[in-house]
Amino acid sequence: MFEVRELREIAEFERVDALFETIWRFGPAAPPVTVELMRALTHAGGYAAGAFDGDRLVGASVGFLAAGAALHSHVTGTIAPGAGHALKLHQRRWAGEHGLERVTWTYDPLVRRNAHFNLAKLGARPVAYLPDFYGVMADAINRGDESDRLLTEWPVGGSPAPAPERADAVVALADEGGRPVPGPVDADTVLVAVPADIERLRGADPGAAKSWRHAVRDVLGGLMAEGRAVTGFRGRTYYVVERA
Repeated sequence: MFEVRELREIAEFERVDALFETIWRFGPAAPPVTVELMRALTHAGGYAAGAFDGDRLVGASVGFLAAGAALHSHVTGTIAPGAGHALKLHQRRWAGEHGLERVTWTYDPLVRRNAHFNLAKLGARPVAYLPDFYGVMADAINRGDESDRLLTEWPVGGSPAPAPERADAVVALADEGGRPVPGPVDADTVLVAVPADIERLRGADPGAAKSWRHAVRDVLGGLMAEGRAVTGFRGRTYYVVERA
């Protein structure tokens, strides 16, 4: 059980900075948020919270108010199982207490565990595919990869019901031997696979990682650009995409 609380002091933000460096190993690259920016954001009414296991900081999240009555969670990092879930619940509660309607964030669509957590566990839903959103990133986890992101919304008042599994769903992008293989996209419900471990693949086979990046961008991004809706994440492998 974690205690999640808002952070307001410079010393607390310095602990968050050290935690994020442990997770992403930015080195000389710029971190996504600095101690000074955390101080400014919270002073202006933004969000910073930490998840604690006793006195140990095991997770933190920093966000800001966004258009459309939303709290936008800019960066969240954790080093303990369950801390991310505790932080997300705190974000939604904080947003409701401040009269907001939703929590939004972006994540890498190729990371299976994040897709499962965001869509299957939380019930959030992607609303836009953002190609190379941050440009090429230089931290140890993302180094050299293009930074495609899914903009995701989570309503404060409750999550949408999960879409029922349809037996007639067609695989629009398959994982065959670790490589992406496109299929038909003209069915009412299609499934879009992502690789088993994109973070390992970046180091072991950069060419395959790049192939996955562009294949998911073309298929999933293309379907969303047509107005189709991502309604779930099936079997820890496939995005479920349906005609609106």
